[in-house]
Amino acid sequence: MHTREEKLNSFGSFLDVLDTLRVKCPWDAKQTNETLRPNTIEEVYELAEALFSEDVSNIRKELGDVLLHVAFYSKIGEEKGQFDIADVCDSLVEKLKFRHPHIYGDISADNAEQVAKNWEEIKLKEKSGNKTVLGGVPKALPALIKASRIQEKARNVGFDWDEPSQVWDKVKEEISEVEAEIKKDSGKGMEEEFGDLLFSVINAARLYGVDPENALEGTNRKFISRFEYLEKKAKETGKFLRDMTLAEMDEIWEEAKHISK
Repeated sequence: MHTREEKLNSFGSFLDVLDTLRVKCPWDAKQTNETLRPNTIEEVYELAEALFSEDVSNIRKELGDVLLHVAFYSKIGEEKGQFDIADVCDSLVEKLKFRHPHIYGDISADNAEQVAKNWEEIKLKEKSGNKTVLGGVPKALPALIKASRIQEKARNVGFDWDEPSQVWDKVKEEISEVEAEIKKDSGKGMEEEFGDLLFSVINAARLYGVDPENALEGTNRKFISRFEYLEKKAKETGKFLRDMTLAEMDEIWEEAKHISK
């Protein structure tokens, strides 16, 4: 691993390269906050992919891409006379210290749960912080992740089940309500009740210490792997999936389940 001085030198060299590219490269020179934004979203998703795969080499690469975007936005801010990368770092340091009074102040926090509860109270006190408990949940978050974050924030102020097992009564209630709407063939009602059911299942995962996003992504990957096996075996017999019976596909699917375990 590198020394602190080497890390600072590397970061300085990176900023020097970005400064040069911003002036000399036609593509870099014309970028704006608006043109970079879609690429930033893509880079964050690529980092998430690398993290889920535990691909160390790719994690390092994708972290670099995300860092480039952070520095690029800071460079644009500097050109506009608004802020630069030092301001970004200074603001972050100030926020981290303010939100960790158990380290830099006189507040006590003996575990991660207590720290999280303190954070919510601190963020409400910040000058430019959240005005409500759920105010800090980004509106643009994907729905599954947003539901998880909403529930976490509610938990941090004490709005939660006393025992994880209590959530199952709620899940069963929501299943019954979905079934009732299906019988009525109510399109809007079904959508609303399916939403309530998904929210309660996400809540259950959280209560049992399971990240619902990671859990669902794991299942997505498992399904893809098994379905690709099904396609491969079908091609080997000269068949198209659409021409096979469900029983034939189920037989190969069972093979795939044993192989992917």
